[in-house]
Amino acid sequence: MFSLQTLFGRSDRIYDLLQASSEAALETAQAADELARNGDDAPTLAAFSAARLREKELATEISETLIHTFVTTLDREDIEAMNEALYKIPKTVEKFAERYVLVNKRLQDVDFTRRTGLLVHCTEVVVDMVRELRNGQRLEHMRRLQDRLQALEAEADALLLEPYRSLYLDSSDPVRVMLAKTLFEIIEKAIDNCRDVGNVIYFIVLKNS
Repeated sequence: MFSLQTLFGRSDRIYDLLQASSEAALETAQAADELARNGDDAPTLAAFSAARLREKELATEISETLIHTFVTTLDREDIEAMNEALYKIPKTVEKFAERYVLVNKRLQDVDFTRRTGLLVHCTEVVVDMVRELRNGQRLEHMRRLQDRLQALEAEADALLLEPYRSLYLDSSDPVRVMLAKTLFEIIEKAIDNCRDVGNVIYFIVLKNS
């Protein structure tokens, strides 16, 4: 069995940064969910921008800290893989937010909140998985978190095709259809990014348990 203290030696700072990175990803997802619910109001956009900036800074600091940290048991490649996977969540969510702000008035009757809500739940599980790494000995608990993440992804997959029938059949505006389709697919990609983080963490746990 292992703990991050054993794996990182004295480099608890790396664990703290990874935890903060997962929490920043959650904040970004929450801000995107608020954006989908409230529109492009200034407070919502400001919260999103702050969370996105924090995530960028943390990703950079993790890489820089790793350069100056001697790691024994946990492979550097695993740390970098986790860092990269975490960073992709807000990076993808940013694409959703940028496009949503531009076109939301044209898509006011299209509901994105079920999917952004699922994205928030996925990032909550990611936060729990990163936190669980500190204990690291509860493989069964980590497996349950991984199963929960996969169930949420499956739910998102089931939702992906749901709106297209009404959009394609009822809309006489093909551009509007394509705008909605693009936004749905970006949210789906962000959820896939959460799955990727879970896969990296679960692999690390299996390898070191």
